[in-house]
Amino acid sequence: MQKSECPGGLQLRNRVTGTYDQRTSSSRPVKQRTTVQQSKSSSSVSSPESAKKLHPRPSDKLNPKTINPFGEQSRAPSAFAAIYSKGGIPCRLVHGSVKHRLQWECPPENLPFDPLLITLAEGLRETKHPYTFVSKEGFRELLLVKGAPEKAIPLLPRLIPVLKAALVHSNDEVFERGLCALVQLSVIVGPSLNDHLKHLLTSLSKRLMDKKFKEPITSALQKLEQHGGSGSLSIIKSKIPTYCSICC
Repeated sequence: MQKSECPGGLQLRNRVTGTYDQRTSSSRPVKQRTTVQQSKSSSSVSSPESAKKLHPRPSDKLNPKTINPFGEQSRAPSAFAAIYSKGGIPCRLVHGSVKHRLQWECPPENLPFDPLLITLAEGLRETKHPYTFVSKEGFRELLLVKGAPEKAIPLLPRLIPVLKAALVHSNDEVFERGLCALVQLSVIVGPSLNDHLKHLLTSLSKRLMDKKFKEPITSALQKLEQHGGSGSLSIIKSKIPTYCSICC
């Protein structure tokens, strides 16, 4: 064969037939580009990052921090957290080897209940440490001071909606703190709580469907009846007909 150049590529003349076979010069690079593209696509699929996207780990769904570790930091702090960080709660957490405790800046009996008791009740909905401990323990200790009934009873119309918010919360630990706070409040204010019970019993009735809360709720209702007097029984029975009185 004799070689002869043409604008479109390389021509080869067949001496036997006298015809020309034309092969474009671009055919070889096209095959190379196709091979490169296939290798890139195959490598991207087999890369670890792509494998994660195609097959996410179970922990990515169970632990939001695995998906976005900066998500929670971008959220604005809650009202209680903001107040606590600015020193609006006159106590601080003291870490112990066995258990934690609160250290008050001044004797709790000298502190005004308004708005401190309400602020601590709002903190019962917190889900992070140390806010969970400060709100729960602070609420309990403030109700133990001398003269607590006289200070707490006028605040009931504002306290009850806050406690109700904790009792309807989807977080089980928040609900338990709200239930504990309700019992503590009933011990202090006694029958004065009866006028507000109907606003709280609906959420307790719903949680009774959950077996793990049946015993603590029943115990709480018995204490509400005990400290609320005879008037509390009819209120409890109107919302929770299955309740058995402690007098039976």
